[in-house]
Amino acid sequence: MKILLVVIVAFVALLLIILFFHYNNVEVSLRKAAGAQEKNIAAIHDAMWKIIKEKAGVAEKYRETFERIYPELISGRYKSDSAGAMKWIKESNPDFDTALYSDLMTAIESQRILFQRAQQRMLDIIRERDTLLNKMPDKFFIMNKEPISYEVIVSDHTRDVMETRTDNELLQL
Repeated sequence: MKILLVVIVAFVALLLIILFFHYNNVEVSLRKAAGAQEKNIAAIHDAMWKIIKEKAGVAEKYRETFERIYPELISGRYKSDSAGAMKWIKESNPDFDTALYSDLMTAIESQRILFQRAQQRMLDIIRERDTLLNKMPDKFFIMNKEPISYEVIVSDHTRDVMETRTDNELLQL
């Protein structure tokens, strides 16, 4: 009978030790994932702004160049010709290509979505860890209960909306 009791106690002690290591390892993994995700968010944000800024610069440079050379092209072409106005109507003149602006808008949208998804992943990691800390029997075995600190990156407008709980601003184009 004593042997059976010792075996049961040893089994329970071993099970408790295994659970202790398991739940603490899960918590450590989630904490490490959160740290890595925060760095990932910074890298994505950095790339997002560089891509948008560079594409916007190219589009702006194209616009400036087109505005500068288009009048010169047209005036040089029809300056000495008395029928120039009629030719201008019939001819195909250089068009301002808006594809760069379309590409810029696509880049802005896709980069913003990528950034939002990275932040959402961080919130999922935090939620998963918080759930682990509050579930039974998990919470009894976890040693490090310090919360993961992360503040979602938002615009001033969004911060104001969340504080006032109202959003009456209409998009002005």
